Amino acid sequence: MHKWIMFVFFTAASLLGLYLLTFQLPEKEVDPAAHLPEGVSLMTIQARSDFTFNEEVFTAKVGDKVIIKMQNKGGIHGVNIDALNVSLTAEAPETEQIEFTEPGEYEIYCSIPCGQGHQTMKAKLVIEAA
Repeated sequence: MHKWIMFVFFTAASLLGLYLLTFQLPEKEVDPAAHLPEGVSLMTIQARSDFTFNEEVFTAKVGDKVIIKMQNKGGIHGVNIDALNVSLTAEAPETEQIEFTEPGEYEIYCSIPCGQGHQTMKAKLVIEAA
């Protein structure tokens, strides 16, 4: 009797393992910065469901070459930096390469009305002199 139960259990576990290997293994996580051209860095702005960004202040230096990427971590959001002509949405989540040429402070804000905390969903981008 116990031999049949073990056989059925072993067969079911084997079939489940084969199924997972064939269809359900998660893809390897890829470092997005690994495919950037040399001298270019990635600035990721995460928009969260609690109406905040992952950082209050993003910093870079004059002369830095950056690609800005937006990630939605809950809800529907957009990211705008008006002074740099940056507008990111779910359909276009990253910019082309940008080189910062002047120091200054720029406002980052959510461009899509996303809920009650939308008006306060702001951060700063500070470009420091080299």
